[in-house]
Amino acid sequence: MVTITAYQERTSTEGKPYIALELQSDDMEFVVSKVTGRHYVTVRKCWISSTFNEVLAKKMLGKEMQGSIVKTACEPYEFTIPDTGEIITRHHRYDYCPLENGTMEEVVNQTNEPAFV
Repeated sequence: MVTITAYQERTSTEGKPYIALELQSDDMEFVVSKVTGRHYVTVRKCWISSTFNEVLAKKMLGKEMQGSIVKTACEPYEFTIPDTGEIITRHHRYDYCPLENGTMEEVVNQTNEPAFV
């Protein structure tokens, strides 16, 4: 399950405003800091575009949805850790997947054909 925890108004590459929703997983993840070597616990978060207006986005805060947040490989980019200010290079991003423990490939390749007996 994931929970809608925040929203932001953003601007598309075409210059049009839209609302993005922040999704947060309900699974803890243990990570080791590359700087200190100490363990810490976190949850996965990602942003997803929506067609909502701000009024509807506010109503959605706290709502839970089926699915999970999965780690997806991508081109390297710099990321600043909000709590420490440490700048790291990431080779992944986090994406919403409608399946609890599946992959986007499973969703895309899923057929909606009825089973015949």
